[in-house]
Amino acid sequence: MSSPAERIHLRPTLLSDLDYVITVENDAQNLPFITPWERTQHEGAVRFPDFRHFIVEAGVEYEPSGFVILQGCRNNHKSVELKRLVLQTKGRGRGRACVRLLKQMAFRDLGAHRFWLDVKTLNTRAQRLYQSEGFVEEGRLRESVRAGDGYDSLIVMSMLDREYQARTALGQELG
Repeated sequence: MSSPAERIHLRPTLLSDLDYVITVENDAQNLPFITPWERTQHEGAVRFPDFRHFIVEAGVEYEPSGFVILQGCRNNHKSVELKRLVLQTKGRGRGRACVRLLKQMAFRDLGAHRFWLDVKTLNTRAQRLYQSEGFVEEGRLRESVRAGDGYDSLIVMSMLDREYQARTALGQELG
């Protein structure tokens, strides 16, 4: 049996994929953890060169399994943001495999100095994943997003290129 990293492929999102993206994003199991975008925002992310919008394909047949968005890909400060990572199926190692591929893309392909993200405090599963993958908490944006009848805070996390290189030297990254 192949490892999760071998079963994951990131394919550039096409405009024809956006119905799928909107469906995954608005799935009841994903809604508590993200703030959905309008279709026009996804269209912009597909078209605008500062973004990278991908369909996550997984399994033997590389079936659509979710999507990811990177922002700041042409940022002069070399600070790339993991804007969104949304998967249909949880608990199969696909999130970890995606994060590893995205770190490799950010640092190796895009020449990032800093790769960062924010995650809602209620999304403890994602927080554990990011921490285990070497992301460091930088701070919190207190009660910065609506969550039901109240607010949730965002945890800002990042990894620097030297931290990624150290993890790579230790065999903790794809290389």
